[in-house]
Amino acid sequence: MRLVVTEIFYSLQGEGPFIGLPAIFIRLGGCIEPLCPWCDTEYAWHEYTEMGTDEIFSLMNNYVCKDVVITGGEPFLQWGSGLKDLHSVLVKSGYRIFYETSGKVDIPNLEDAIIVMSPKYIDGKWHLPLGNIGKAHYFKFVADDAESLSEIEEFVRQHTIAREQVLIMPLGKTREDQLKRMEMVFTFCREHGYRMTPRLHVLIFDDKRGV
Repeated sequence: MRLVVTEIFYSLQGEGPFIGLPAIFIRLGGCIEPLCPWCDTEYAWHEYTEMGTDEIFSLMNNYVCKDVVITGGEPFLQWGSGLKDLHSVLVKSGYRIFYETSGKVDIPNLEDAIIVMSPKYIDGKWHLPLGNIGKAHYFKFVADDAESLSEIEEFVRQHTIAREQVLIMPLGKTREDQLKRMEMVFTFCREHGYRMTPRLHVLIFDDKRGV
């Protein structure tokens, strides 16, 4: 089986609970509707190439690093068409695996990976099977105004998610967008006991890809 891959690169984790961590990033192509109007990786929806597990693993060996972030797009769309096999190879090879997922599709039961879910609130509703909530180790939300922050607070309350599992970041594809929302998110997180996460790669490199 062959995976649909948009890019593979080495960088520092730019956001979330492991911000600053050196890691190999595997961005899988393809996503699932409804698509996020604010997505900063739209190119993953249609720019990709097919690669076998051996090809991917060979490219990863160019980097002296044992942490790998598998992201998208929506990575778990490909669980049954090659990702499960890649996961097994990585585990056997001693990699620590982090998944970044929207939670829109079923998440397999994984005891050997860390799941960071970024639930999507689009057109007045959250888009995820409720059974996925208990499978995530961390929840990463984007906020662009007071209303979105209220929706996040209600989601956390309704699903009794521990506050230490929650991280909130300002929405924005560019440095300018990030900066104009950071004070709002900072203030909300301070007042409600949440962790804030900046998006370092955006603040440093603006909208540059592969960083």
